[in-house]
Amino acid sequence: MKALLAVPLLLALVAVAENPTPAVRSAQFDPLVNRRISSMEGLAIVVDRSNPASNITMAELREIFIGDRRWWAHDRRIKLAGLQHGTAERETILKKIYKMDDRELGRYFFFEIYRGAPINPPIALQTPSQVRRFVASNPGAIGYLRASDVDNSVKVLRINGLLPGDDGYPLRLRTRAAK
Repeated sequence: MKALLAVPLLLALVAVAENPTPAVRSAQFDPLVNRRISSMEGLAIVVDRSNPASNITMAELREIFIGDRRWWAHDRRIKLAGLQHGTAERETILKKIYKMDDRELGRYFFFEIYRGAPINPPIALQTPSQVRRFVASNPGAIGYLRASDVDNSVKVLRINGLLPGDDGYPLRLRTRAAK
């Protein structure tokens, strides 16, 4: 009789192991080395809470980040904030939005300034909390943060209709290593 009761439990455990939910997947461990199996996390595009924008396309993001678009539709000047060189968040933005490496991006902004284009490169901040504070306190500001670094002081924009936790979200990076 006990064996019959154990069968449904065993089947449920097998089903979870084969098709884990995102919450279960992020908490899986590799028992051979006793560490977390790496998973992916969304990189949120954040704006100040008063910004009426709620959705943006990847093409529009690129226009904003490279400086071709300098104003929001609601007539606020765009102020771009990001993280300093060498962070995983910045590397993701370079690869997915700019489609350049740091050197190419530096050259791009140098030549835009040299030719007299009215461009203002992103402000490079040291920590996610500095990016969050900058975006929250500057109307028109836009920045990027790991989804786990977002709080209610900023508003997350949908990209192509998707939020950072949705399947198919275009901006993903490895989760931080467990300590």
